Amino acid sequence: MKRLACAVLLAWRGALAADAALSVDVVGVAPLPGLGIDRDRLPYQVQTASAAAMQLGAGQNVAEFMARSLAGVNANEISGSPFQNDLTFRGFRASPVLGSSQGISVYLDGVRVNEPFGDVVNWDMLPEAAIANVLLTPGSNPLFGLNTLGGALALTTKSGRSHAGLEGGVSAASNGQRRVDLAYGADSGRQWHAFVAATGFDDRGWRERSDGQLGNVYAKLDGVAGDNEWSIAMLAGRSRLIGNGLLPDELYAADRRAVYTSPDETRNRLRQLVLNVIHRFDEHTELTAMAYARNSRRNTINGDVNDDAESHPASWNATQTRQSSQGGNLHLSMDAGPHQLTAGVSFDRASVYFAQFEQAAWFAPDRTVITDADAEMEAGASVSGRSRAASIYAADTWALDARTWLTLSARYNHARVSNQLPPSDMERFSYRRLNPSLGIAHRAADGWTVFANLSQSNRVPTVIELGCADPEQPCRLPVGLQSDPYLKQVVSRTVEAGVRNGMASLSLYRTVNHDDILFRTAGVAQHGYFSNFDRTRHQGADLSLNRRWRDWAARLSYSYLDAVYDVEGDLFTGVRTVHVKPGTRIAGLPRNTIKLGVDWTPSPQLTLGADLNAVSSLVVQGDEDGQSGIHRGVAGHALLGLRASYQPSQHWEWSARVSNAANRRYASFGAAGVNAFAGDEPQQSRFVAPGAPRSVAAGLRFRF
Repeated sequence: MKRLACAVLLAWRGALAADAALSVDVVGVAPLPGLGIDRDRLPYQVQTASAAAMQLGAGQNVAEFMARSLAGVNANEISGSPFQNDLTFRGFRASPVLGSSQGISVYLDGVRVNEPFGDVVNWDMLPEAAIANVLLTPGSNPLFGLNTLGGALALTTKSGRSHAGLEGGVSAASNGQRRVDLAYGADSGRQWHAFVAATGFDDRGWRERSDGQLGNVYAKLDGVAGDNEWSIAMLAGRSRLIGNGLLPDELYAADRRAVYTSPDETRNRLRQLVLNVIHRFDEHTELTAMAYARNSRRNTINGDVNDDAESHPASWNATQTRQSSQGGNLHLSMDAGPHQLTAGVSFDRASVYFAQFEQAAWFAPDRTVITDADAEMEAGASVSGRSRAASIYAADTWALDARTWLTLSARYNHARVSNQLPPSDMERFSYRRLNPSLGIAHRAADGWTVFANLSQSNRVPTVIELGCADPEQPCRLPVGLQSDPYLKQVVSRTVEAGVRNGMASLSLYRTVNHDDILFRTAGVAQHGYFSNFDRTRHQGADLSLNRRWRDWAARLSYSYLDAVYDVEGDLFTGVRTVHVKPGTRIAGLPRNTIKLGVDWTPSPQLTLGADLNAVSSLVVQGDEDGQSGIHRGVAGHALLGLRASYQPSQHWEWSARVSNAANRRYASFGAAGVNAFAGDEPQQSRFVAPGAPRSVAAGLRFRF
């Protein structure tokens, strides 16, 4: 793949002329963007996308779009549901899976949507019909706050002023997915504006017993009063999704649509209210104040193999999670001649309640779990917790001359996490960290910009990690909670350098996590505990190229990722202890990723396109040391996608998309496990996340 990327780069050489045209693209440098800054002055490479570029609905959502189009972004289908993707950027996760080590902060209009219990991201609760822009910032950027270890994702929504009129779309796919998006923006002039959007999604599921639904509504009212702009936004969402997880090789070979055990159901509910006020002192200075309240619920049902198989072979597991959070942010941005200044303070608080229940059960012939009517539902682990986080931050982009900009920034975080595990007393933990950043960008006379950046950020342990941190009282992976000894906060440091112009960019980076939090073995089957791991390392390169000529447009990105454990130690990965050494690869992350897209516009109304996404092989979780007896990883694969759109008028657009056009049989993740249905005796096997087969989606978009 490296040779292919070099060959394509050389072929592009003539297109990247020294006098390439540069456009001014203003982007935010913090969750609340303020006045923003010319992206070419930033000492790192950001990636952006608009709603028009994403074209959601016809066979893809926000997470799938980023995985197909943005450099360094990958996704696996570990859950099997399109709205429960496990997304990674440079090897750091933004995942809905509770217990995953999260490393990307995600914001919606400045509100942090990483849930307080586990920092998980529920992609199904994002109002996709209301999203106007996506901004992906790399590295340990301290301005984006806690959990920004490998990057930050900032989503901004539409308004009645920016998107007046009626717009929407309907789509259907051969794999059983149906989707409807509707949005309406009202612009009454200068005084007030209104916007409302809704999404409905129904999925029969391409795998057995994997249907799901979701729906959400987003509404915003905003206006102008003198020198002030204000907005009130409300988001409400509900979903029922089925994630049927991994398949052992034996089942996968017979039928990739099969399910190992079922059910595996997650129900989410969200309510969110946001108030935003902007005061403009003059055209060069503005102050933004934001306050929010957020409430979410999650209920899960999972049928699984019982560890105590002598009494009942199956176990019916249920969990309840209740989360409530509130907070606010004051953000000042100022253009003061050679200085572009940003400063602010933020405060967030959250309360969490979690409970787990278990009931003895049996397996039906299709491995569906059936509860035993005579068995009682037993209460398992439970925890209630609170968190508080306050921070103050500042940044200055200083124009040293007409072509050189120096950026200095820092953020001080103070966080407190407390939880109670009955019958124990309340435990409290406090974390403090000052995170600095220093970068420089220089625009050369030939149109290229050279940049370099050093940055640091941190993540504090979550309630689930503190609640399962005692090797003397291990818990069952991933959500049993027993005790809460102290864990150190994770500190991440990134160095990044590269070059860019209007059509190409190359970034080299190295991120080192100190005191990373991983799951370790306790010497008991299926039990372990969270603890600090001295050091992990992510380093690599991202290359992006874009070119238009006549009726053609093309884009290429190549990413190289070397994600490894950087010291010697032991891990627990579900079924066995894995001894890792410096240089041992982290499971589930491809070293090489290539994304190629080509569009042809033979007429103003018609556009035809194709996408090719290819990844190299993956290390199987639980076989990082190569000693599990599986003797193979997950093979790399290449997927071809085809696109077409026809716009007979400015109001209507027909679209079609073919995913996995070659119907390639592939897997996107692998883990070592025990197959309880392999024969007379359970045996160790490789479990994989089966990739979706070919699907055809068609849709209609309209705008009036």
